Amino acid sequence: MSEAIRLMRQAGVIDKTGGPFGAVIVRDGVLLAASGNSVLRDNDPSAHAEVNAIRMACKKLGEPNIKGATLFTSCECCPMCYATAYWARVDRIYYAAAWTDYADLFDDSNINDDMKRPYGERTVKISQMMQEDAQQVWREYRALPSKTRY
Repeated sequence: MSEAIRLMRQAGVIDKTGGPFGAVIVRDGVLLAASGNSVLRDNDPSAHAEVNAIRMACKKLGEPNIKGATLFTSCECCPMCYATAYWARVDRIYYAAAWTDYADLFDDSNINDDMKRPYGERTVKISQMMQEDAQQVWREYRALPSKTRY
């Protein structure tokens, strides 16, 4: 966790590559990846420290998941980072600062609350269209003998 907090300071205060967020991924006592937030440097709203570290770890292992890994993050995961950790099959997450520690600067809890609302009441409007076309692709995918499940 100390390294995640060091990266938090590096990204947010010293290098100013993004908000003050840092993340470290360890599996079986081996450091797989460490990263800070790079949203501003990369002009990429998904370049959160956790997502960056997960991408690095998966690339290093040559696999789309890091089952058995632990994520140490300087701050409580936003919904995107949690979902990325979930899809990467991270086993455990430890965090230092809670959403309430920086709610005046970042809206992680607001996003979490927004996602609980019905589609029609969310900030980002969501509507379904062309469902049958998409279902056809799913039928084709299901028929593939070499389909990937993840």
